[in-house]
Amino acid sequence: MLNGKRDMTYPVEIVDYDPQWPVLYEEEKGRILDIIGRRIVAIEHVGSTAVPGLAAKPIIDIIVAVRHLIDAGECIKPLQSIGYEYVPEFEVEIPERRFFRKGPPEARTQHIHMIELTSEFWERHLLFRDYLRSHPDVAQQYYQLKKELAARYGSDRKAYAEAKTLFIESIVAKSRTAE
Repeated sequence: MLNGKRDMTYPVEIVDYDPQWPVLYEEEKGRILDIIGRRIVAIEHVGSTAVPGLAAKPIIDIIVAVRHLIDAGECIKPLQSIGYEYVPEFEVEIPERRFFRKGPPEARTQHIHMIELTSEFWERHLLFRDYLRSHPDVAQQYYQLKKELAARYGSDRKAYAEAKTLFIESIVAKSRTAE
C-alpha cells in the first residue's frame, strides 16, 4: 500500500525479455538466503521473468517456501532490512501467502510470495512456469494476451491480473494432466 492505496496508478508495462532477469533473481536469492535462509525450505524464480524469451512486467517474482506460515512473521524485519515492504493487506485476497515487495511504486523490482511448501500456491506457480518454459508457443500466446490486457486495463493492475486467470488456470490444468 502507498498512503493507504494500492499501487494502481502506474500503468502495467510489458517489456521484452531481459537475459539479466535470471541473474537478478540469483543475486536477490543470495541476499534473501543470507538474511532468512534458516527459515526457508525452498526458493524459486516464478512468473514471466522466469521464462526465457517471454516479455513481462520487469519485476522478479520470487516464491519462498517456509515450513509453517507462522514462520513468515519472523522474516518481516530481516526482509525490511534489505529493502522489502511487507503488505499484510494482501492476505485478505490470498490468506495462504505473505507478500513482500521491493522498490518504489513506479518501479518495483522484486516481489516475494512467502507460502508453505505444501501449498497449492507453490504447486500452481511451478506448474505454470514449467509449462511455459517447455511450450514456447504457449508462452507466445500468453505474451499476446498480456500485451492486449495491459493496453485494455492500463493502470488497473487488479483487473489486469484477474483477466489473466482463465488462461493461467487452463495451463495449470493442462500441466497436471501431462504429468
